[in-house]
Amino acid sequence: MLTRTKQDILKLVKENDVKFIRLWFTDILGQVKSFAITDSELEGALEDGMGFDGSSITGYQDIEESDMIAMPDLSTFAILPWRPKEKAVARMICDVLNPDRTPYEGDPRYVLKRALERAKKMGFDHFYLGPELEFFYFKNDQAPGILDKGGYFDLTSLDVASDLRRETVLALEKMGIHIEYSHHEVAPSQHEVDMRYQDALKMADSVITYRVVVKEIASKFGVYATFMPKPIFGQNGSGMHTHQSLFKGKKNAFFDPKAKDNLSEVARCYIAGLLKHSKEICSIFAQTTNSYKRLVPGYEAPVYIAWSRRNRSALIRVPLYHPGKEQATRCEFRAADPACNPYLTFSAMLHAGLEGVEKKYKAPAPMETNLYHLSDVERKEKGIETLPDSLGAAISFTEASKLVKITLGGHIFSRFIELKKKEWNEYRIQVPQCELDKYLAIL
Repeated sequence: MLTRTKQDILKLVKENDVKFIRLWFTDILGQVKSFAITDSELEGALEDGMGFDGSSITGYQDIEESDMIAMPDLSTFAILPWRPKEKAVARMICDVLNPDRTPYEGDPRYVLKRALERAKKMGFDHFYLGPELEFFYFKNDQAPGILDKGGYFDLTSLDVASDLRRETVLALEKMGIHIEYSHHEVAPSQHEVDMRYQDALKMADSVITYRVVVKEIASKFGVYATFMPKPIFGQNGSGMHTHQSLFKGKKNAFFDPKAKDNLSEVARCYIAGLLKHSKEICSIFAQTTNSYKRLVPGYEAPVYIAWSRRNRSALIRVPLYHPGKEQATRCEFRAADPACNPYLTFSAMLHAGLEGVEKKYKAPAPMETNLYHLSDVERKEKGIETLPDSLGAAISFTEASKLVKITLGGHIFSRFIELKKKEWNEYRIQVPQCELDKYLAIL
């Protein structure tokens, strides 16, 4: 992370005519919460933090214990490029503290810090992540009205969002986020902007920033951007394929030059951990009822619990090794979607993988055949299980999981289960139009 002092921040504010500083943090579900202070309040905020009412934040405190402190992380200072340059606006991401200044156990950022501490105790200095967040541009937020009929990597007049992506990339880079790719995705009006891999905490901060920037730039152009996993029936949904690796210093712990496939025992155990605990953490990386409209066979969203080197129908893919690219050895977890809370999702993935490393789980043989083409009987014979097919089923696995309770901590665990059960119950009593169309005239 970028090292800055309080004086560095105050100097940047003065030099860039910053008048307002927005303090960001997320609720349990990953929604960005924010309030603004003026430059005259900044020095005190950097020293002591700013108090706020935590009882109104989803999943936070009860009314009788509502006082919380937002403590800005100095490394996250960035000027918002879409706001005016005169009397400019900056943002800082905060850690949430209790009144006694101890870390608040309900802060998702703290959950990730605890997960990284476990990795460090096991000898891993870095947990590198490269998530690929897909999203849609629509005409407004009332209906999925597409802007184009383009397809994967299209560069034609169909891709009317080229300027949108361009402005988004420029804004992200101004905020210190390194971008590698931007392109049209498979579905109409679907797009992707890929960030270069970073350490996990920095990347989680970048993910929430990315989602805000994509939406702000879209709004500037008079359209709407959404990270809803499956907004259009019959089309691919939006995923967040997450590339990940562990490092010891500058050495990639996933690479072994002596192994036949150059994949280390640590990597194999880590993959085994992700596979074994994938059902338990599913409600975290796919946390909405809509997520499970995406997690169905046939739309590039993996639902089968297996791993492979080339096969994108598997839950985990290990990109092929290229000589001289040892540092790039990694695994790609393909089931997460961009509507998740990145702090909790990255924590859950890390804990699941570390559990495999610590307890030396044995990875099953890789599956190189297209898993979508196998029958249920054939998959069963090969021991290939399936992710939960609904939020209700996923929550049942999560609620019974000791690993997830350790990952989230008791406070978030109980509140997360409660929130997701409520969401599932509200969803399952709805009478959708498709049921009326199918049954009303004949029953």
